[in-house]
Amino acid sequence: MLSVGELEDLVAEGEIDTVVVGMTDVMGRVQGKRCGARFFMDEVLRHGVEGCNYLLAVDVDNNTVDGYACSSWENGYGDLVMKPDLATLRRIPWLPGSALVLCDIGSTDGAPIPMSPRQLLKSQIARLEELGYRPHAATELEFILFDTDYESAFAKGYTGLEPSTDYNVDYSLLATSRLEPVIRDIRTGMEGAGMIVEASKGECNLGQQEITFRYSDALTACDNHSIYKAGAKEIAAQHGKSVTFMAKYNEREGNSCHVHFSLTDLDGNPVSTGEREHGFSRVFEQMIAGQIACLSDFSLFFAPNINSYKRYQEGSFAPTAIAWGKDNRSCALRIVGEGASLRVENRVGGGDVNPYLILAAIIAATCHGIENDLPLPPVTSGSAYAADADRVPASLSLARDAFANSALAVERFGRDVVDHYTHAADIELDAFASVVTDWERRRGFERL
Repeated sequence: MLSVGELEDLVAEGEIDTVVVGMTDVMGRVQGKRCGARFFMDEVLRHGVEGCNYLLAVDVDNNTVDGYACSSWENGYGDLVMKPDLATLRRIPWLPGSALVLCDIGSTDGAPIPMSPRQLLKSQIARLEELGYRPHAATELEFILFDTDYESAFAKGYTGLEPSTDYNVDYSLLATSRLEPVIRDIRTGMEGAGMIVEASKGECNLGQQEITFRYSDALTACDNHSIYKAGAKEIAAQHGKSVTFMAKYNEREGNSCHVHFSLTDLDGNPVSTGEREHGFSRVFEQMIAGQIACLSDFSLFFAPNINSYKRYQEGSFAPTAIAWGKDNRSCALRIVGEGASLRVENRVGGGDVNPYLILAAIIAATCHGIENDLPLPPVTSGSAYAADADRVPASLSLARDAFANSALAVERFGRDVVDHYTHAADIELDAFASVVTDWERRRGFERL
């Protein structure tokens, strides 16, 4: 991490010549500009930098899309302002001569833009702090590493790629040693960008890996998640390889993003343990109950894409039941740790999730549980796949309708936010409905 003074010295010495000024879009991608370092110090540091407001209103291909209230031809596709959050200023070791800062965004007249993912999360954190608590989190992102580079993958239509392992390497040290040149560069690159790496390990799918980072406050966890996800792709490309964070690349195991979550009081003291059943505190019970109660309505923020819902298969280590259990990986909420480390592992999100939105949903659900003093539902023992519990929505269409029609979502996020993200789901659904897939051709070309 860098202070402004340290950056100023590095710029003066010629060691830093570029500052990446980034914001996170609806899909959680870091978008923005590369600024000359001297210009950044003279102008952007104090005034920010402007960009077209369609950055919050495009599809995954960066096409402008009709129907968004915040950005359209009717309002002239004006600018928004990216204002650097200097707490995020850091070196980017894998990009020579570069530093990076993430931004909060607003309109040119200074008004906030509530559907901005980072601002949405900050508003939920503020609401939780009004109740006397602070959120802490870690996101566990899985990805698949291919020995095929991005240009070749594109030319192949992202099929027939060469995975970096030939078999299940879950926890294997021998097989993952072969991947160390790229995985080590990712680990050390993230350390150089101010993160603390816990561990890396192989996973079940061919080429699948996971790198985990130390627990932090919720906003920092999301900032680090976004930088790491972009950086892992950039570092893989430098090695002539590619990675995907798709929730379900193929019919084998999907890429998850388990979110570990807990609360402290405003002085930083853990509040999870207590004298109630299971050794829980009352607020920990309320936190679990709120997440159970809201998960279906808020599932669009956990699984934002058509492909996201392909993960939810019975017996696949991806949850289908909205249930909680103690160290039970079949449940949507797995309770792990003890003492100060007692926490909820929310297992619903996939590798394609927007970290700011999933944490905003978890915090909003936690506030709902606390404010309404919700009782703890019964614990699930044994397989949640066989439990009599409500299910995670099975498709983007179902999740979209649950979110769009949720009075709870409007109460927690606001009507403009609900409309914005409902429209994002509509765009995804309409795009998929217009495509003829390889599966349809294989199934119907000759035999139907």
